[in-house]
Parts: sequence; C-alpha cells; structure tokens
Amino acid sequence: MSSVMSIAISGMMAAQKRLEVSASNVANVSTTGPLDAAPGDVRAAYAALRADQTETAGGGTAVKVSRDSPAATAEFDPGSSFANADGLVAAPAVDLTNEAVQQLVARYSFAANAAVIRAEDKMMKSLFDLKI
Repeated sequence: MSSVMSIAISGMMAAQKRLEVSASNVANVSTTGPLDAAPGDVRAAYAALRADQTETAGGGTAVKVSRDSPAATAEFDPGSSFANADGLVAAPAVDLTNEAVQQLVARYSFAANAAVIRAEDKMMKSLFDLKI
C-alpha cells in the first residue's frame, strides 16, 4: 500500500472516530445523574467526550478520545429521583451546536480522504496502462 493511501485511510478512520464520539455525545445529552458520588445502584451522569486529532509520525492522523472538561454541569431538575437538596443533578456538558460542527467536519474529512483514495487509484491505473 502506498503512503498516500495509508495517510488517506488514517484520515478516514479519524473521521469515523470523530463521528462516533459526537454521536455518543448527542445520544446521551439527556443522561443525567447525581451531582455527588452516587451509591452503587444509581448510574452516574454521562461524561461528555472529546476527540483530539493528532499527526502521526510518517504522515497520517490519529484520534485520542478523552473526557471533556468539564464533563458535566449542574442542572435544575427537582423531580429527578437523584436530585440533591437544591434540586440539582449532573448533566453532560454537551454543546449540540459544537456537535453538529464536529459531525460536518467528520463528513467532509471522510469525503476528502475518499477523494484522495479515488485519485490515487486512477493514477495507479494510468501508470499501469502506460505502454513502453
């Protein structure tokens, strides 16, 4: 496999991971939990994730997934079974606007890397079709 192809594939994999992280954040935007340490039978609030894309040695890219900071914020929900005395619960710190942007970035990044692979494929076919 050529280096161009491996770099493009790494870009496509990074875009896929970025989309997975964003989809997880959006799907769990309403998953709240107690603000303080929860007893064993109560689920904790969803911790928002972030995808940091970095360059790899020799070309290409990789994605490191980590918890966003802050992972959760206090939200008023006095009807919740695990609300504290002030009626607050922990809610994921997910910005839906940012998640929409992340999904668009992943989409266009994936498409751009797919275009690179198609161009590489065309160039290789042209090279093999040359007559000496």
